[in-house]
Amino acid sequence: MHISRYLTEERIKLEMTTEIEPLAEGASLDKWRQRGKEAILSELVDVLEQGNRIGNKTKLLLDFVNREKKATTGIGQGVAIPHIRTMQAKDFTIAFARSTQGYDFEALDGQPVHLFFIMAAPPYDDTLYLRAFRALAEMLRHESLRAELMALKSPGELIRTIRMMER
Repeated sequence: MHISRYLTEERIKLEMTTEIEPLAEGASLDKWRQRGKEAILSELVDVLEQGNRIGNKTKLLLDFVNREKKATTGIGQGVAIPHIRTMQAKDFTIAFARSTQGYDFEALDGQPVHLFFIMAAPPYDDTLYLRAFRALAEMLRHESLRAELMALKSPGELIRTIRMMER
């Protein structure tokens, strides 16, 4: 699976800007986490939207939020792969965003997430979507790749780095 073929420089953000409000004393931790995830997903959808491969952005965000409520896509080791099949995707699309500081995204290992790959595909596109998810998850197991992704200086470097891992 050649994920690099689907990545474009316009759908790569090297530093996320989502601001998460501190947890107020006496506030619900679950609600605070949910609002934080929604804010992060909103920024990720903005990145994914580049290139006109999605329909209604508001509906797409709602689809991602509802998907995330079912089970976290934070797979651990600083990585999350929010993914969904939705009517809002015209065809398979993928984007990347990085946060140096990291976000609480309810990852399986409880650690902050720094690297986000977000994917959307039409509901009928099971094969490509599943192959892309598996390939990404396998690649991102390698600590050396995660370290390279954290050190990237340009979107082109990300595409070249992924392309090298696909060989």
